[in-house]
Amino acid sequence: MTLAVQIRQHGGPEELQIVDVQVGDPGPGEVRIRHHAVGLNFIDVYHRTGLYPLSMPAGIGMEAAGVIEAVGEGVTHLKAGDRAAYASQPPGSYCEVRVMPAKCVCRLPDAIGFETGAAMMLKGLTAQYLLKKARPVEGLEPGDYVLFHAAAGGVGLIACQWARALGLRLIGTAGSDAKCQLALDNGAAHAINYAREDFAARVKEITGGKGVKVVYDSVGKDTWDKSLDCLRPFGLMASFGNASGPVPPFAPGMLGAKGSLYVTRQTLFSHIATREATQAMADDLFAVVESGQVKIHIAQRYALTDVQQAHRDLEARKTTGSTILTLP
Repeated sequence: MTLAVQIRQHGGPEELQIVDVQVGDPGPGEVRIRHHAVGLNFIDVYHRTGLYPLSMPAGIGMEAAGVIEAVGEGVTHLKAGDRAAYASQPPGSYCEVRVMPAKCVCRLPDAIGFETGAAMMLKGLTAQYLLKKARPVEGLEPGDYVLFHAAAGGVGLIACQWARALGLRLIGTAGSDAKCQLALDNGAAHAINYAREDFAARVKEITGGKGVKVVYDSVGKDTWDKSLDCLRPFGLMASFGNASGPVPPFAPGMLGAKGSLYVTRQTLFSHIATREATQAMADDLFAVVESGQVKIHIAQRYALTDVQQAHRDLEARKTTGSTILTLP
C-alpha cells in the first residue's frame, strides 16, 4: 500500500483526502515510478473545483520527479533505476508511487535534482511552447515587446528568464510591488503592479503607443479586455489559463476593430501529444536550465499530507515561483 491524494467530489481544498492505494505492475506502454517530489500547479485547482471535470474518485496532480521502478512492454526509452520527470495526463501525481503512461515521462539529467525536476516540467514546458511556438503571425525578434501576466508565478518566472535569453523585452504584471520586483530580478524588462496601475495604459507608455506583439495570459476573465487593448495590429492574444475565471463570450468582430488581432487558446497537452514532441521540448528545457540561463525558483514546500493548505495558499495568491509537495 502507498499514500495518494484523491477527491471523491469536486469542491474546495477540504475534498483533498489522503488515502492508501495499491499499485500494481505497469502494463504495455506504462511505467511505475516512485516519486521523490511532486509539483503543484493551478491546473490542479481547476481539476479539484470541477472547472475541468474529472470522473470520480480522481487523482490530482500533473507533474513529478522520481525513479523508475519498472517498465511495461514496449517501453524502450526508460528502464528500472532511471531518474525521471514528467508533465502528463492523466492527473494523479500527488502520490508516493504510481503506474502511468510512459509517453510523456523523460529521463532527468543527472545535473538536475528531483525537486527541481518536479517543479519545472509542466511550468517549463509551458514556457517553452509559449515562447517558441505560440508566436504572432509577424514572428518574434530580439528587442520585441511581449506582455506576460502573472509574471511572478511558476511559469512567469521561467518565462521572464527565457525571454531575456531570447533577447525579448518582457513586460510582466503582478499583484504587488514585491512580486513585480521578483519578476524584474528574473529578467523582466518592465513590471506593472496591476493592483494600483492601469496595465493597458502603462504598456502603451512603455512601447511608445505601439503595443506588444503578443500577450501571454493565464489569468483569464479579469485581464482579457485590457489585454486586447495592449496589442499592436495583427498581434496575438495567447490564452493558456483561467486563474480568475473563464473568459466570457465575445463577438469576433471586435478583433477586427482592435487591429485585426489573432486569438488562440493553448494547452500544453496538445504540444506533448507524441513521444517525439515531448522529448524535443524537454531537451530544450533541460538545456536552458543546465546552462544557467533559467533557474527554477522553489519558493514553497509542503508535505504531501499538507496538500489542503498548499491549495489554499495557491488560490489566495500567497505563492510565488514554483511550489512542490515533499514525500515521507
